Amino acid sequence: MIKPRLYALCQQYAEARMATCQAAINAAQESANSETKSSAGDKYETGRAMAQNERDRNLVQLAEARKLLAELARIDPAKPCDAVHPGALVTTNLGRFYLGISAGKLTVEGQDYFAVSAAAPVAAALSGKRAGEQAVFNGKPIRVEQVQ
Repeated sequence: MIKPRLYALCQQYAEARMATCQAAINAAQESANSETKSSAGDKYETGRAMAQNERDRNLVQLAEARKLLAELARIDPAKPCDAVHPGALVTTNLGRFYLGISAGKLTVEGQDYFAVSAAAPVAAALSGKRAGEQAVFNGKPIRVEQVQ
């Protein structure tokens, strides 16, 4: 089964993003904590402010990664799909798409799949379509060949 493997790859992608953000947050916090008061005074405050900005930026990215995991949690990868919606594996004349989270190109058994969120333009164009139906994406016809 390809869908559970794609789901697992999406989950790994989101977890890796969370780990990267957490490490950056910890490093920024450590940097802010290690800034020592200098005779210039302003250098100390500037260094702490920059570290705090970096920490805040990574906190936002961490929250976004948590949202990705929450989106995935609403999907049952074992559930078959007959129409395009989150959790569907869609084969079209333009490629194969897994509707879960935006994780980019994933390769399973030598085949390329594009993990996209339900909010992605291609997913929006295909939403609700069944095998044999057609939509328009970027001004081009896109035909749904299979939905799993």
